[in-house]
Amino acid sequence: MYIVAIAWIYVVLMMSITEHSVIAGIMTFLLYCVFPLTIVLYLMRTPQRKRERLEKQAALQKQSKTPTVSSDHQQAETKTD
Repeated sequence: MYIVAIAWIYVVLMMSITEHSVIAGIMTFLLYCVFPLTIVLYLMRTPQRKRERLEKQAALQKQSKTPTVSSDHQQAETKTD
């Protein structure tokens, strides 16, 4: 995924260098490279972000379900009474 993005950055950089003015070169780089790549890379990373979010939620649920030492101690006291 990133190799294609790097290649596209190179291509657009070469396009920007050949522009007639500095402003045109900057605008070419921004409009053909930075903005589109930002959107494409964000969309392509969506499944990974979703996986990470689900893993984090599962870890939090697992952590909240594990009994703590104090709750074990309280349960043991109620059983002996």
